[in-house]
Amino acid sequence: QVQLVESGGGAVRAGGSLRLSCAASGRTFSSYAVGWFRQAPGKEREFVAAISWSGDSTYYADSVKGRVTISRDNAKNTVYLQMNSLKPEDTAVYSCAAIADIATMSVDYWGQGTQVTVSS
Repeated sequence: QVQLVESGGGAVRAGGSLRLSCAASGRTFSSYAVGWFRQAPGKEREFVAAISWSGDSTYYADSVKGRVTISRDNAKNTVYLQMNSLKPEDTAVYSCAAIADIATMSVDYWGQGTQVTVSS
């Protein structure tokens, strides 16, 4: 069993930055790839970024590439999402997920989400 708790969301102006954290409990967390997803009002959830269990491989959606960096610290059971140059269209609830198979984005566990609001 893995439990995920996101933090770091908030309200910022366009061009600003936020760092989201995904803190995990559970002894098997370090064996999972971890992804960040977001869902804006009235839209489907979309992939943002993912990182392999070792941290050696990272993946980004085209919409955030160059503005977002995902990283992880397995000693702290935490995954981070550094977001820079934020845009109003980045406004969404951001959730982290423990991914069993990164090739298929098969998710075993979800966090509850944290709100990010970017104003123009």
